[in-house]
Amino acid sequence: MSWNPQYRSSKFRHVFGKPASKENCYDSVPITHSVHDNHFCAVNPHFIAVVTECAGGGAFLVIPLHQTGKLDPHYPKVCGHKGNVLDIKWNPFDDFEIASCSEDAMIKIWDIPKQLLSRNLTTCKKELVGHARRVGLVEWHPTAANILFSSGYDYKVMIWNLDTKEAVIMSPVKTIDCHQDVILSMSFNTNGSLLATTCKDRKIRILDPRAGTVLQDDLSVPLTEEDLDGSSGVLFPFYDVDTNMLYVVGKGDGNIRYYEVSADKPHLSYLTEYRSYNPQKGIGVMPKRGLDVCSCEIFRFYKLITTKSLIEPVSMIVPRRSESYQEDIYPPTAGAQPSLTAQEWLRGMNKGPVLVSLRPGSGLLSPWPLTLERPLSNSMASVSPRLFDQTQKLAVEDGQRPFSLLSEKVPRWAAEHRLEEKKSWVTNGFDIFECPPPKTENELLQMFYRQQEEIRRLRELVAQQEVLAKQLELEIKNLRMGSERF
Repeated sequence: MSWNPQYRSSKFRHVFGKPASKENCYDSVPITHSVHDNHFCAVNPHFIAVVTECAGGGAFLVIPLHQTGKLDPHYPKVCGHKGNVLDIKWNPFDDFEIASCSEDAMIKIWDIPKQLLSRNLTTCKKELVGHARRVGLVEWHPTAANILFSSGYDYKVMIWNLDTKEAVIMSPVKTIDCHQDVILSMSFNTNGSLLATTCKDRKIRILDPRAGTVLQDDLSVPLTEEDLDGSSGVLFPFYDVDTNMLYVVGKGDGNIRYYEVSADKPHLSYLTEYRSYNPQKGIGVMPKRGLDVCSCEIFRFYKLITTKSLIEPVSMIVPRRSESYQEDIYPPTAGAQPSLTAQEWLRGMNKGPVLVSLRPGSGLLSPWPLTLERPLSNSMASVSPRLFDQTQKLAVEDGQRPFSLLSEKVPRWAAEHRLEEKKSWVTNGFDIFECPPPKTENELLQMFYRQQEEIRRLRELVAQQEVLAKQLELEIKNLRMGSERF
């Protein structure tokens, strides 16, 4: 009789949740008391936005990410809706643009100034008028610029093209009218060619958003089932496509459970959970480009704790001893640059996200995003070889052009001498003469991380040289002892 152990080999088996210290939380925040089942919070690397209580209409706060501690009770709000704000979402390609929707059946697009707000912001950039009843959800398209989706209590999903000069848009470019009840959530696949919705009629629908047709809504036979607990609270799932991890957050619950998803049975493997006595009213998630890779942070939540008027960041950490950048837990991820214009997507084009590396100081990996024609499960396999070939080709071309120009105008020895000088200017892939000085705090921080990585690499080289020197000393000592014997 053979015995098979139940342990799985996984680099994320020991992931743990680390709550922020008191001084790194956001205190005295008047979080909304709405009973609507939404996140009520949106985060990007610059701001945290949270729906708040407001007399005479709806409003939300936009707090700079670094401005932790107690919030001024007279802190300016973003207000302009006539009803309670139900959802807010940052533009994934513009950290200073946010969409909000409300019980007044309106959707508003706001430009957030880079400097701190000195008074309430009441003038929006655009108004979207089309829903007959209150609007419960808004979602930006993951790869196309200026495409916004909304769903309302009129059971309709509307697609808006914001790439226009009009301040008020009276009609969407597409209306999807196939739901029989209130839409509870919307989610896209990686390249945004498919839209999944959950509905109060207990059906999950997979839609072609441009055609407005239902591709599948019979998902009654699951691949696997997992019983969580007996709580009746709403569950908020967050799937991390980079690590294949699924985080499940319960509204009114203080815990965050996380699993690993795989194509092989049992498909869903329980890892562990972060436990807290403070129940969350809503929750926000930081995009990958805003994480602290130096501490091996792979996900970050922002818990809205209404009972304490507190927003508490919780970092999910992979425990590693090394302080260097961990390439295996940070694959190329979606950056802040769209791969399609609004018109290209509306005409039927599909492209995956523009990939970036999270290594400090790195840039784009796919300056020309590739069309994904294969199913979602094979998307990375289809992208990687072509992407590598394009990158290699561009590198070869960029390397050949300067040499051909130099050989025509200067002697060969002068060109070689200039090339050697050029090499000495480049350190860790960074040209100290061609790259301009940092203009923003974010650029300065990236340069700091790059310098730290260079210092760490040099220290490793020094340590290797010291070990080599000691080995040579031992060999010389052994040779001397051998010669004395003879």
